[in-house]
Amino acid sequence: MVAPIGLEISRKLKISPVPVLICIAVSSNLQGAATLVGDTTSILLGGFAGMNFLDFFWMNGHPGIFFATELGALASMFVLLFLFRKEKQPVTATVETQVNDFFPTILMLSTVVLLILASFLPAPQEGFWLTVYNLRSGLICLALCIIGVVRACIKGKGPQPLKQVVADLDTDTLLLLCGLFIVIEGITAAGVIDAIADLFYNVAGDSPLLLYVMLVGVSVVLSAFIDNIPYVATMLPVVQSLAGLMGVEPFVFYFGLLIGATLGGNLTPVGASANITAIGILRKNGEEVSTADFLKIGVPFTLVAVLVGSAFVWIFWGV
Repeated sequence: MVAPIGLEISRKLKISPVPVLICIAVSSNLQGAATLVGDTTSILLGGFAGMNFLDFFWMNGHPGIFFATELGALASMFVLLFLFRKEKQPVTATVETQVNDFFPTILMLSTVVLLILASFLPAPQEGFWLTVYNLRSGLICLALCIIGVVRACIKGKGPQPLKQVVADLDTDTLLLLCGLFIVIEGITAAGVIDAIADLFYNVAGDSPLLLYVMLVGVSVVLSAFIDNIPYVATMLPVVQSLAGLMGVEPFVFYFGLLIGATLGGNLTPVGASANITAIGILRKNGEEVSTADFLKIGVPFTLVAVLVGSAFVWIFWGV
């Protein structure tokens, strides 16, 4: 949504759009950790830890991960200001697109609002409604998608919108995530999760701070090369087990995991879907993006944001 704005600003400033869109991508990825509905990893944490939308702002008498993320964003802003310190040209904007249909916007806002409200629902004890409760976020998104597709088919007087949705469906990712959660349940039952937790515990010893630093650092490095969704889904039960071994509350480790995994994706071009999307848009517009172009922005941006955000979490949540 924001990439076309970045392209237009670049044209008016007569500069390369490559660093502009890279900055948009890494900033978008960073903010995903701020709220329950900001990113899939946040939704995973909220569901696993039983957190509602407000818990990301204030929880158990402490400021939540929202403030850690925003403080990291503020620090990384100075990195961007330094990188663009020579670009001081004035920019003027004109409206080039007229909006004729607000229904997609209504659906998008409804999705956000319903996901927030759903986070406050009490969990049933067992049975069918517990299954529905665990699937509530997905059911909300699916229901609103169906509403949008049905309306588009009626408005277009044909099934073409439905065909487009089916054709564009990312079945590879869906099957990957489906298989992933099956594997996670299997390795949990087999004791692999506990074995990984024991490995971390043996290295960190009885030092929660050392464990926290290890968790953030490993998350940053791994998320730079693998998708952070399966990584977070796998590590959440590991973190819970680690907290149990140390006899402490797990939230400081949960937040460290989320910061490291979400922001770590900004290190490389393949670390986050926002990065891949930005590079794809640039290439469609005839721009070539090298790994070096991305690293010059991604590395300092990520390191500053992670250091500041993780330090904030430890100061207020450290044990």
